Amino acid sequence: MKQGFRQSMAWLHTWAGLVTGWVMFAVFVTGTATYYKTDISLWMRPELRAEAEYDVVRAAELGVAHLKVHAPKAMAWFIGMPQADNPLIGAYWMDTPDGEIGKALLDPATGAPTVARATKGGDFFYRFHYELQMPPAVGRWIVGLCAMTLLIALISGIVTHRRIFADFFTFRRSKSAQRGWLDAHNVTGVLALPFHLMITYTGIVSLSLMYMPWGMVSVYKGDELRFYAESGQMTTWRAAEGKPAEPAPLGPLIRRAQAEVSEPLEMVSINNPGDANATVVAVFEEPHGLAHRHPQIAFNAVTGEIVERTGPLKPAAHAYTSFVGLHEAHFAGPALRILFFLSGLMGCIAIASGLVLWTVARAPKGMVRPAFGWRLVHALNIGTILGLPVGMASFFLANRLIPVDLAARDSWEGAIFFGSWLAAALIPLARPHRQAWREMAYAAALLFLAVPLVGWATTGWRTDFLGFDAAMAALALVFVLGARKVGRYEGPRREAARATGDLARA
Repeated sequence: MKQGFRQSMAWLHTWAGLVTGWVMFAVFVTGTATYYKTDISLWMRPELRAEAEYDVVRAAELGVAHLKVHAPKAMAWFIGMPQADNPLIGAYWMDTPDGEIGKALLDPATGAPTVARATKGGDFFYRFHYELQMPPAVGRWIVGLCAMTLLIALISGIVTHRRIFADFFTFRRSKSAQRGWLDAHNVTGVLALPFHLMITYTGIVSLSLMYMPWGMVSVYKGDELRFYAESGQMTTWRAAEGKPAEPAPLGPLIRRAQAEVSEPLEMVSINNPGDANATVVAVFEEPHGLAHRHPQIAFNAVTGEIVERTGPLKPAAHAYTSFVGLHEAHFAGPALRILFFLSGLMGCIAIASGLVLWTVARAPKGMVRPAFGWRLVHALNIGTILGLPVGMASFFLANRLIPVDLAARDSWEGAIFFGSWLAAALIPLARPHRQAWREMAYAAALLFLAVPLVGWATTGWRTDFLGFDAAMAALALVFVLGARKVGRYEGPRREAARATGDLARA
């Protein structure tokens, strides 16, 4: 090691942050939006209105009636109960263990297929933030490797900043461009540092069985269902007997399960429907606390006898599910959710300011033409930091402007998201960089401001959407202020030219 330890950590922090910064910025932005996935999903299905309470027995029976007609030979049925963020009955079925899962969304009042527009809603950002809308294995590996590198960047950043507590109170935005970006990076990075470490580490842990599967493969020989059953996370899967049998009424089974568990019912699964060895499993929402666990009670579908209950989690499983719960923050009330959201925003700012700082610190002096590598990083910064918001605003607008009855409508929303993002990422390659920053910021502001306006024009004013509309207007204001700031900024060349003119006049 030719340099000192701290200098080596500074080098590691810089390059680890740059290599993964673009991916992790997208992960942080969409992950932060996920804290309000419910509000996003409700806004994107304006035809629906969430009820305070649903009759879960009727919902389950309507779901089973639909599945009997449309998936009579499936090996498993799953009926998702209507929820606040998704006031529909979800009817799902699985024909083979490795096959695709069929899906139908039903009106909780009638059991008929819903007339609400097809959209992924807030789930689009939720899945993007850990799969990048890629094939699941590919996306999760990319996100996981970037998260591991980000964790290295965080730890090396702590070592690098020996004045870490002083940096917490220091922000010299008028000193110089480099100093201002450095202080913004330090302040936002230090202020929410515990959150950044926690959210990065727990995100890696939540996918640890995928990254390190050898223990489960060695012991369970790939039988994941047995692993989850023995760890206390789900009930045991029972094979079909191959003999038809008439099932017991579903309503009494659900009521017995509700009498034992105080949490709301989330799902009812029926394994091997119509078989003599069929089981009905009542799956409940997570109890309050860190652990991401769902109490379950399994019944013999023919006799109605309780055959299994999930008990306390095994210690290792409890630790694992607690990390998952801490990452997803389902336990958080309104105040704590706001704190998580603000910490996520600071993570986005810390990553974005670090990316910009890399280009500012290496900007060519005088009239020297920037090298291709510098220009490429600068364009990628604009395409990521402003292109992603442009794509998100376009996604919301597409939800209101695409015809409701268009085939594969939810896929079109995703295509517009990626198409808008790609266009916003390519434009900076053809425009001077400072103009590109301004133009993309104004474009993002215009699109976010258009979201509530188009919403009012197409579906009318809704008081329950006031928070979402206010958030869109606030984002538009932030981007306008950013564009104005960039317009007033005098780069090194303009500062030098002004200084030269002042000397000449003197």
